[in-house]
Amino acid sequence: MALIRVSEAARFLGVSDDTVRRWTDNGTLTPLRDESGRLAVDGLELASHARKLAQLPEDPQRSGSSARNRFVGLVTDVIADKVMAQVELQCGPFRVVSLMSSEAVRE
Repeated sequence: MALIRVSEAARFLGVSDDTVRRWTDNGTLTPLRDESGRLAVDGLELASHARKLAQLPEDPQRSGSSARNRFVGLVTDVIADKVMAQVELQCGPFRVVSLMSSEAVRE
C-alpha cells in the first residue's frame, strides 16, 4: 500500500491541505499514519477519489458538447486576432493552453 502524505495528496488534486484533512475527518478518505506518524491516505483510495472529482458536471441544457468544451476549469487569458486565438485555462493544478480559431472563441 502506497501512503501519500496530506500535502502531496493536496498538490496532486489541486486542493488545499485543509481540504484533504476535511475529507479524512468526514470519512471521504480513510486517515492513515505514515512511518513518521504524519497523516496520510492510501494511494489507491486517493486515485479513486481523484477519478470521482474528475467527473464532468451534468450538462444543464442536455445538449451535449464538442470535444473542445470538455475541460472543467477557469479561462484565465484569451489572446485573439482576426483568424486565431490562444486560450489559457486553469484546470485544477494544470495550466492548459489551447490554440483555436477566433470564431470558436466567440461561440
